[in-house]
Amino acid sequence: MTGLESVLLGIVQGLTEFLPVSSSGHLIIGKELLGIENENLSFEIVVHAATVMSTLVAFRKEVWELSKGFFKFSRNAETDYIFKILISMIPVFIVGVFLKDQVEAIFGSGLIVVGFSLLGTALLLTISNYFKPRERELSYRDAFVIGIAQAVAVLPGLSRSGTTISTGLMLGIKRDQIAKFSFLMVLIPVLGEAFLELVSGDLSVANSGISVTTLSLGFVSAFLSGLLACRLMVSLVSKTKLLGFAIYCAAVGLACLFSIAF
Repeated sequence: MTGLESVLLGIVQGLTEFLPVSSSGHLIIGKELLGIENENLSFEIVVHAATVMSTLVAFRKEVWELSKGFFKFSRNAETDYIFKILISMIPVFIVGVFLKDQVEAIFGSGLIVVGFSLLGTALLLTISNYFKPRERELSYRDAFVIGIAQAVAVLPGLSRSGTTISTGLMLGIKRDQIAKFSFLMVLIPVLGEAFLELVSGDLSVANSGISVTTLSLGFVSAFLSGLLACRLMVSLVSKTKLLGFAIYCAAVGLACLFSIAF
């Protein structure tokens, strides 16, 4: 992977991480188009960590308020919210511990999994557009159900933000609440995974096959483009429908399947 390819894929990751179109799926598509055959997940982990950092910047006020509430060491609205985030992490933690090898194998499956998963994303976005339950506040049960959706969305092509936001909307969670929760709930899992990979040495040049400079370029480009996309997506979820993204996912998914068939 060259420096230019790293920048391009970093921009793809940053823009598609928060938009409901699947960043992992678009990274695989980007690698196919650029002819990159490296199946090591180090680059994906680095650029995902970059977009998590952009989330921290975009939601710095919310993160600061949650931190202040937590260190009061008493039950309050902030600690309740943190507990909901922790509950949402349970399903993805189980997948990460017990199914890591299977997930990594799926990432090497090419465009066929991406194509079908993008169609699944399109279906979820479409259903959430027309299914309109009565709006209510986020509960602990909702947090766990949304966590299950996040765990399922480890499939490349099944958008994490699209899946979690769609699930939240179908549960009746208020639009502004589910957008914020969807982006904040991913902070600890992704940063934790990046930390474990760093400690284990899997992000080293010898193990990843990618230079530090190339990884750094991908990180910076993913961070900057992710910051832009994060702010855009919060506004879109709060004010507009997501049907346009469903049409886009369906079109790209079908294009992936047709490229394999023909």
